[in-house]
Amino acid sequence: MSQQITPGRWRGLKATSRTGDGFAILAIDQRGSYRKMLPAGTPFDDARAIKREITSVLSHHTRAVLLDYVYGYQPALELANGSGLLFSLEESGYTGKDTYRTVDFAAGWSVAKVKSFGASAVKLMVYYNPDVGELAEELEHTIAGIIDQAHAIDLPLFLEPMSYSTDAAVGKGSAAFAAERPRLIVETARRLSALNPDVLKMEFPVDIVHGATHERDWEAHCRRITEVSTVPWVLLSAGVDFADFERQLGAALKGGASGYLAGRAIWKEAVTMTRDERAAFLQDTAAKRTERLNALVDSYAVPWTTYYTYAATDAQWYTGYLQKT
Repeated sequence: MSQQITPGRWRGLKATSRTGDGFAILAIDQRGSYRKMLPAGTPFDDARAIKREITSVLSHHTRAVLLDYVYGYQPALELANGSGLLFSLEESGYTGKDTYRTVDFAAGWSVAKVKSFGASAVKLMVYYNPDVGELAEELEHTIAGIIDQAHAIDLPLFLEPMSYSTDAAVGKGSAAFAAERPRLIVETARRLSALNPDVLKMEFPVDIVHGATHERDWEAHCRRITEVSTVPWVLLSAGVDFADFERQLGAALKGGASGYLAGRAIWKEAVTMTRDERAAFLQDTAAKRTERLNALVDSYAVPWTTYYTYAATDAQWYTGYLQKT
């Protein structure tokens, strides 16, 4: 059953999706991981210029771009005409212990500033494990408050929960964590979709190194996310190689996903290239990658409009717009 949303949120989702209402969004809001990709000592202006070069090309091939507030000012102003824009809200990384992670926010950045900048939507990433009872509840309270802030100013929110291990002896890349990963991600989708974000940005539910190896099994795991989520979801790339992400996206879309919000799988090689090499790579390889992903979205994505509708109005609709009832 579809939910009724406000016109600003509807317009924001339209601005970040393709003609068939599937999402095709480039993510380049990395900060900490991005700095690690760059040569040591890379000046801020050079790091920002690389993001600008990437987005100025690939915003012509994707429907929208997700940027960060540290490097994203100039790139956001030089996106392709008509490109949707998302900004990340959270501080890079996490606070607390590796096995007990909390979210932090930068002073001077807010949901209201994202809206004022002209963004189509805001993105919130949190490290989340549903098995950590009190912390999970605290994070859910924080998330719900930020969703309320966004919706109060008619801005859609994309919520990105990142799984992690709560056992220091069990790494996220281990076979032991891989065995728990499908359950954790499905339960995360169930709990966090109930908070009413507009879109969930989800990890692939299978560790393809240690988990199910057949794509028919991947699709079944993705279908479980769709079954429990009350909102549309998109797939993130988590830095995997493009060939793997293309296969993952196909399974996710056939399992009920509504598109992709992906970054490094598309552009990561460009970061360490010379400017001329980067320009050639972006115009050819990276652009072709986005077009292949877009073709999958157009063929298989579940339209986000399956989940949402908007209210019928009369000639006086504007008098009550954004007024609390």
